[in-house]
Amino acid sequence: MAVEDMGWQVLAGLPHPKSHTLVFRFGSARKPRFYKRLEPVFLRSNNMIVRSLNDVEATDHFVDWGNGTSHRLLTAKDGMGFSICHTVVRANTVSFLQYRSHLEACYCIAGEGEVEDMEGNVFAIREGDMYVLDKHDKHFLRGARDKDMILVSIFNPPLNGTECHNLNDPTGSAY
Repeated sequence: MAVEDMGWQVLAGLPHPKSHTLVFRFGSARKPRFYKRLEPVFLRSNNMIVRSLNDVEATDHFVDWGNGTSHRLLTAKDGMGFSICHTVVRANTVSFLQYRSHLEACYCIAGEGEVEDMEGNVFAIREGDMYVLDKHDKHFLRGARDKDMILVSIFNPPLNGTECHNLNDPTGSAY
């Protein structure tokens, strides 16, 4: 498949403007090439889906859920059977949550925070840690005092993409 067919245009030999991506071919003597991103916002070929956080921010799949944000990168309409979200838990926040219709696995890629189960067990979450809510568990999710926690969240079954928490629900925000 030609690069242009995937929504990219080769700009060889042009100066490097900020809106272009420099691509190096490791292990070869070829010069680096510059690629400029073209529309559509959500790229899709016959075999793959490619999206960025910036792509999602221009849609209703970017959700401010009250104590953070969620970029719903992969949703039910993509037909993969699961969702992938880039989730930010804001520093110094506490959220009482439950996913009644979804199982969730989270992998921390930056920052820190903690998750607490309903028995009072508190688990520190730092970069490189994972936690799984495999029984539709109610839980408290906390951002660290001075740092946001950034998670890659996987949901099964997948989210539709526009769900939002109600953090004012005394029984825990659920969807």
